[in-house]
Amino acid sequence: VQLQASGGGLVQPGDSLRLSCAASGGTFSRYDMGWFRQAPGKEREFVSGISRDGVYTSYATSVKGRFTVSRDFAKNTAYLQMNSLKPEDTAVYYCAARRYSTGRASASYDYWGQGTEFTVSS
Repeated sequence: VQLQASGGGLVQPGDSLRLSCAASGGTFSRYDMGWFRQAPGKEREFVSGISRDGVYTSYATSVKGRFTVSRDFAKNTAYLQMNSLKPEDTAVYYCAARRYSTGRASASYDYWGQGTEFTVSS
């Protein structure tokens, strides 16, 4: 499956932004989807995940209550709605997909998009 992330840019603290991850070349409903981010000088970290049926979601503590993950099966697209953005949310965001593994480790995901970057700054 190929993944294409989009939606980055420059926003101010407190703003909202929605990232999209369009999937192609595979059966979308067979894949769990995940969002990761990597800030400058830091390791890639888990942000959020959604199960292949869209029923189960998970979030990093740092974003819980502010970010919402979802997926649209008709559009083969996963989304990350981000509200109340903070400067520390600044990073390159990656979407990822997997069929068989579990957990939050990046190594559990088999397919990765190219990343989309956004900056939260006043």
